[in-house]
Amino acid sequence: MRNNIVHIGAGELTYEIRAIVEIAETLGKLGIKTNMENIGDPIAKGEKIPDWMKQIVADLAMKDCSYGYCATKGILDTREFLAEMTNKRGKAQISSEDIIFFNGLGDAIQKVYGFLKREARVIGPSPTYSTHSSGEAAHAGQAPVSYRLDPDNNWYPDLDDLRLSVKYNPAICGLLIINPDNPTGAVYPERILVEMIKIAKEYDLFIICDEIYHNIIYNGESTKPLSDLVGDVPAIAMKGISKELPWPGARCGWIEVYNRHKDPLFARYIQSIVDSKMVEVCSTTLPQKAIPPIMSHPQYPVYLKERTSRYEKFSNIAYDLLKDVPGIKVNRTNGAFYMSVAFDRKRLNNTQTLQIDNDQVRTMVEELVAKPGTSADKRFVYYLLASTGICVVPLTSFSTPEQGFRITLLERDEEEFTKIFETIAESINAYLAS
Repeated sequence: MRNNIVHIGAGELTYEIRAIVEIAETLGKLGIKTNMENIGDPIAKGEKIPDWMKQIVADLAMKDCSYGYCATKGILDTREFLAEMTNKRGKAQISSEDIIFFNGLGDAIQKVYGFLKREARVIGPSPTYSTHSSGEAAHAGQAPVSYRLDPDNNWYPDLDDLRLSVKYNPAICGLLIINPDNPTGAVYPERILVEMIKIAKEYDLFIICDEIYHNIIYNGESTKPLSDLVGDVPAIAMKGISKELPWPGARCGWIEVYNRHKDPLFARYIQSIVDSKMVEVCSTTLPQKAIPPIMSHPQYPVYLKERTSRYEKFSNIAYDLLKDVPGIKVNRTNGAFYMSVAFDRKRLNNTQTLQIDNDQVRTMVEELVAKPGTSADKRFVYYLLASTGICVVPLTSFSTPEQGFRITLLERDEEEFTKIFETIAESINAYLAS
């Protein structure tokens, strides 16, 4: 090209959660029956949407107004409904003007990071959800800045590491919290959130809190929404319907902005996000219209309770099957529907294998793991996939030095779910012994 047209952050846009699907599909053509445990799509794993919810959407689809544009920030009635919900349960009081809709939280994440000044950094957890780490890194054109989540302490944030990272990196202007967490399934107690907010206040940071899984908490755990604790710190809470209803194909998420006018720079930054939405015209109309009637339906809390009860049961099955396997660190999942497993340090190497009977598959995997830069946990993930058909995601792809893998708890058949985790336990033992 006449000039370099490549964005400075192009190399930071990675999403192993979906990238590994290509490998699984290739193996499928070679005769390997795959079990896709890589991506958090409840629908793909057989989640049944209740008839009453489908009827609400169907009725809306019969109305002409569902097919038109809506206001730039989103449908006013829906924003008023959501603001009222937040004001009832949280100390932060917002209005409909503090809510902005996007085409899914992926869209919101790209806007939130993309409209920051390039030199301004947002520190996020490690491991962290790939869309956040890639979006922030791509905006800056540099590797993500992060604070450690501790696998030896329930995957809770290492607050000392967070404080020191913020103190000695003056470029950090924002703090990302994901609660409940993806990829670890941790749920942060109030005391930890309070300390993180104190750090943000002390160093004059704004907060981004991804709360997409906030109504999927179990095992007796509890937490608080950011709106309960944020005080006067400028902040953004990210929410949506993709995991909760679940309706991931709707591409419908929103942000709630707290304390917009406490800082003129933060206010101008938020306005730039609104302006960008104005250029796009608006986000999808039909899913926004469905939110109030679905979330206010008398069966909605019953439906949520049934789902969280099932995740609780399956989280304990998975934990019980893996907790005594030597060589790994396992924490019980208490929120969302993921489990992250970390290998003990120095337990992985570049010679370990699992038995692969298909010669073509074995050759393919050997070529994959021989590629320069292939992490030790990705090597394990490839061998697990090729030998058992179970597709998980290497933990290092979540912007962490921890070696391991993330798996979902979405398989609905208890017998099949148990078999998957029994197979993983056996495979870990065999791999580490090879």
